[in-house]
Amino acid sequence: MSRVALTLQIPDLSGFAKSVREQLGKLAGPPSHVEMLNLLCRSAGFRNYQHCKGVMEAQQRLHLPPPAAAPVDYSLVERAARLFDEHGRLLRWPTRPALQDLCLWVLWSRLASRKTFTEKQISELIKGWHVFGDHALLRRALIGWRLVQRTQDGSEYRRIEQKPPAELRPLIARLPAMPLLQPAESQT
Repeated sequence: MSRVALTLQIPDLSGFAKSVREQLGKLAGPPSHVEMLNLLCRSAGFRNYQHCKGVMEAQQRLHLPPPAAAPVDYSLVERAARLFDEHGRLLRWPTRPALQDLCLWVLWSRLASRKTFTEKQISELIKGWHVFGDHALLRRALIGWRLVQRTQDGSEYRRIEQKPPAELRPLIARLPAMPLLQPAESQT
């Protein structure tokens, strides 16, 4: 049986290493060869080794280049991380638009997807995510940046599903885990 060479590109080496460590910690003993292949492929974002192999072979058959990872501006991530406290709450509204944008993406990621909120519900959520006391500013900014949509009368708010910037994942990884809050009265 001939072996197929697969190239595994890992856009976030730190996240990959954490995932490998976490999965190894759950095992009773050293993994077998197949378990190790599956573990590595899961850490790289695939379901298992067969899924990874299938994707790679399809890319080769179609002569597609491997997907390029979007470059991450780690200095922006570092500056944005300093705007959050030890509980993951936003300390102040930044003056630079790039930092405002990234901070809003963090709030966007905390909103439950495909859920509808009232103005009161979304305001209560946002109040818990910052400490500078201006939830209305953040709510309006989420709408202005087109991360959240609202009905004409302002009675319903909903997260707009879209691809976040490359900096969001490393920023969230640096922030303390915050539970996904969903008000009890939220509608589907």
